Amino acid sequence: MAVPEFDPATRTELEAAAFRRLVEHLRERTDVQNIDLMNLAGFCRNCLSRWYREAAEARGIALADPDAREIIYGMPYREWQARYQKEASPEQKAAFAKAHSGH
Repeated sequence: MAVPEFDPATRTELEAAAFRRLVEHLRERTDVQNIDLMNLAGFCRNCLSRWYREAAEARGIALADPDAREIIYGMPYREWQARYQKEASPEQKAAFAKAHSGH
């Protein structure tokens, strides 16, 4: 089965909808720590916020890191950290060090 081809506007709309759903899902899954995402998928909420900021900058839109993070986290980053971030276990830290030695 061939992958359907979409006009650029439809493709952008579908990609944006999928991105919004991903962000919503990550906001709901506060139990999933960023280090878990990094260890399993190689990216985390902070990566998404950086990519968002970089996309804005590519369009000539200034967006500070804290503002981009708030867009992704749905609240200020410090608030999210205080509410949901847990200390990484030694196992999580070791897995991160092994998988992302240059990160």
